[in-house]
Amino acid sequence: MSTSEQSDLVTQRRKKLESIVALGFAAYPERYDCTHSLRQIVDAYSSHTAEQLTAERVNVRVAGRVMTIRPHGKAGFAHLQSGGARLQIYVRLDAVGERGFELYKLLDLGDLVGVEGYLFRTRTGELSVHAERLMFLAKALLPLPEKWHGLSDVEIRYRQRYVDLMVNPEVRDTFVKRSRMVRAIRDFMDAEGYIEVETPMMQPLAGGAMARPFVTHHNALDLKLYLRVAPELYLKRLIVGGLERVYEINRNFRNEGISTQHNPEFTMLEFYQAYADYHEMIALTERLLKQVAETVNGSLGFEFAGQRISLERFERLTMKEAVVRHWPEGAAGPKLEDLADPKAIPPWVDTYNGWARSSGREPLEVDRKASPGAALQALFEEVAERHLVQPTFITDFPLEVSPLSKQRPDDPNYVERFELYIAGMEIANAFSELNDPEEQRRRFQYQQMLREKGDLTAHAIDEDYIRALSYGLPPTGGEGIGIDRLAMLLTDSKSIRDVILFPLLRPQPTESS
Repeated sequence: MSTSEQSDLVTQRRKKLESIVALGFAAYPERYDCTHSLRQIVDAYSSHTAEQLTAERVNVRVAGRVMTIRPHGKAGFAHLQSGGARLQIYVRLDAVGERGFELYKLLDLGDLVGVEGYLFRTRTGELSVHAERLMFLAKALLPLPEKWHGLSDVEIRYRQRYVDLMVNPEVRDTFVKRSRMVRAIRDFMDAEGYIEVETPMMQPLAGGAMARPFVTHHNALDLKLYLRVAPELYLKRLIVGGLERVYEINRNFRNEGISTQHNPEFTMLEFYQAYADYHEMIALTERLLKQVAETVNGSLGFEFAGQRISLERFERLTMKEAVVRHWPEGAAGPKLEDLADPKAIPPWVDTYNGWARSSGREPLEVDRKASPGAALQALFEEVAERHLVQPTFITDFPLEVSPLSKQRPDDPNYVERFELYIAGMEIANAFSELNDPEEQRRRFQYQQMLREKGDLTAHAIDEDYIRALSYGLPPTGGEGIGIDRLAMLLTDSKSIRDVILFPLLRPQPTESS
């Protein structure tokens, strides 16, 4: 629809609104009292026969958005939509009177109306409200889109989520499922003895994750602040303070790229348990995800991107095992013993890059002077990550990429950490938390060195957190689970933007620009 055509339609609808007001209806009334929602009527009376409805005489007052209009002389039909349900109304001149019928004739698709009447079935058997009174509630000055589905409309759907929710019932279902998922998570955590807490979203230091932060400024205090990249360090302060099981469903902000799996503003479940380690976090994660999937979908199995995924069984692999198992077929790759010496790992990056170039693929962007741990992680992300379709815990992360994790007693080059992958996506990240303040200081100093070399994602030195550790942090297991990605899985949504009501988008250019 061209801009001029839309402008003409808006003009016509404004004139109709003036005519509705001339009939004595308020243009924007304050309220309308309903006896039932459309969903309640559909659920309660869909099985009733015409004879039952006639005998019971079910009187109702309902409201909704007009989605279809079919006038027939001195009578007509319309469908109202509200709360994910649709219900037909039948309007007759002799039942609603001249004023009410004039209102019906002035309605447009998208208008909001209230209807008072009784339930019956039409000759075709459709459950309907026989209107005895109509009430005008709001005029849709902009027309609903005629053709909304299709790839060409995806960005418009994200920008105008309010219209997307109106015309695409499956979109509403996605967000209803997401809400049910979050409630199920809270129920599980509460039952496990955790307490829900809140931590600062504006922080003097960006900490708890290796990520580039957003920067803001507090004028009254003349203070530079960072939007939270993770709540981890504050939650562990609470463990020090004696709150032994805490969780937060939190908004985080990372000044990084946008993709089908990344949005700069996203939601995490993060939780910490005193006197536990990452093995206990693995067991808790399995219980949590199984219960949430059962609550949301009624099953441990679900479809995602054309693949059947089951939470019946979770596999466990070390990062090295995953690299060896998923090394490109036909390319000479390492055996597990070849990766035993950390110094041997960077040369395997060169081996992979040689194969990549000969195969027409992009080589890994890893500095030749990168640490063995950084090289191993880069290999894992390129070689193995996308193949982890069924639930898989990846363990034994390199020390260099895990500044907040406790080292393995048997091999200090690696830490007690796991990430859970499903459908090739990282869903969860957990540690046995580092609780040695002196070792934590050394880790922060190493990160500071990386920052000074230009790594904007490296962790800052947090002196207050070190002070908190110096009061004694008990052995602690901690974990973060991506709410948005979990919602993607359970709703079969291909992009993170499909499960965020208002994802970040580049501003649209204006005519003047």
